[in-house]
Amino acid sequence: MKASWDIFCSVVDNYGDIGVTWRLARQLVAEHQCAVRLWVDDLRAFEKICPEIDIQQQRQEQDGVEVRHWSSQWQAEAAADVVIAAFACQLPHAYMEAMADRERAPLWLNLDYLSAEDWVSGCHGLPSVKFRGVQKYFFFPGFQPGTGGLLREAGLLERRRHFQADRQARQDFLQGLGVTPAANSRLMSLFAYENAGLGSWLEALAADAQPTHLLVPEGRILGDVQRWLGVESLAVGSLQVRQSLTVQVLPFVRQEDYDRLLWCCAFNAVRGEDSFVRAQWAGQPMLWHIYRQDEDIHLDKLEAFLALYTQALSPGAKAAVLALWQAWNTEAAMAEPWKNLLQHWPEVTAHAEQWCLEQGSQADLAAALVQFYLNWI
Repeated sequence: MKASWDIFCSVVDNYGDIGVTWRLARQLVAEHQCAVRLWVDDLRAFEKICPEIDIQQQRQEQDGVEVRHWSSQWQAEAAADVVIAAFACQLPHAYMEAMADRERAPLWLNLDYLSAEDWVSGCHGLPSVKFRGVQKYFFFPGFQPGTGGLLREAGLLERRRHFQADRQARQDFLQGLGVTPAANSRLMSLFAYENAGLGSWLEALAADAQPTHLLVPEGRILGDVQRWLGVESLAVGSLQVRQSLTVQVLPFVRQEDYDRLLWCCAFNAVRGEDSFVRAQWAGQPMLWHIYRQDEDIHLDKLEAFLALYTQALSPGAKAAVLALWQAWNTEAAMAEPWKNLLQHWPEVTAHAEQWCLEQGSQADLAAALVQFYLNWI
């Protein structure tokens, strides 16, 4: 019999938590024949990335995954063979009791946040707390051997390369979103948290000799874009031109379409965790807006990734990437770091593809989770 899996997702940062768990749940069903229940406490956020979700339903099926609304009125449920608490969310106490009451205790995992910090590989797979004899384990996604890897569906990179090589497919996809960039423009995407440094970057793009068509999916950065443009409102479908810069607001799209959007662009600014990983699979230059944490501890996480990501770059290109990412994540002026990056564009572009291939040669997160369970039983 195939193993049953329960994945619990408490939506904290709008879409990152549900984005990761929804991709994982589907992959476990499609590629590993697992029976998966995905418990989500915010179906409205889920609906944004999966429009088929009925926010009124307590129980429904999507892509082979049983989606359950995780509400405060918890009803008694039997615990699964594998229980994943995504990003350290607290399971319902009654469910934890159900785990302890099983004849055979389940595998209980805390699927943690993605990090490139050195300590991750040392903590990955270690036991954590116990509840009535049920042992919880740490499970860390990561970029190096000894971690849980990254979410990557089977054949993803092949589909991406095929799409990027098919000019007509890219054009049809963009036209479906109402996007018709000029032939000589640099297509870029911007998905980020609020950032005071945005204005200086947009000024640089507007003054550049090469035109830029900037695609901005609706989200938290729109207020900063609107202020820089000096317009009263900025809604989905808005198209604004300032010198060499065209800004276009896109609707929030399902995950598969967001992947294709990243594949179409020559540069992607992303945020959080899910879009951060998907930008890496796009094989294009990127910029990560990391989620801010108290006492700036997120900057340690940023530095750890940059040390790994820039290792193979020449000194000049490495310095350019570091300066841009550090400026963006400290809300500093972006014009000079951006101009400097453009001086190393060919190398940075080639490096993005090479990094993607290197990461793609490692075991993916879903496969690593399944193997951990098989080893555990």
